[in-house]
Amino acid sequence: QVQLVESGGGLRQPGGSLRLSCAASGSIFSIYTMGWYRQAPGKQRELVAVVTSGGNTNYADSVKGRFTISRNNAKNTVYLQMNSLEPEDTAVYYCNMAIATMRARFESTYWGQGTQITVSS
Repeated sequence: QVQLVESGGGLRQPGGSLRLSCAASGSIFSIYTMGWYRQAPGKQRELVAVVTSGGNTNYADSVKGRFTISRNNAKNTVYLQMNSLEPEDTAVYYCNMAIATMRARFESTYWGQGTQITVSS
């Protein structure tokens, strides 16, 4: 069993900052890609940022220059530093990891429970 637990959501004013964390636990053999997605009310879930096991990153155009994704492999954790927040960033944010378990040595996709971020004055 693998679990992803997110933390760090909340309410911020425009221009503010927030840091999300997502830690994986369980019978983990290896973690490949880690990423963050978000879903705003009435919209489809969209990719925010992703980081590969080699450290390569990719961002949605809407967050480039404002958000930074990073990972700590020793802690099985991915972070999303969000600066210069805008009202358009309001959404539920989900972490996503491609994980191979000790039992099944092939990668499967796992999701966090989601954390609400609201940007409003």
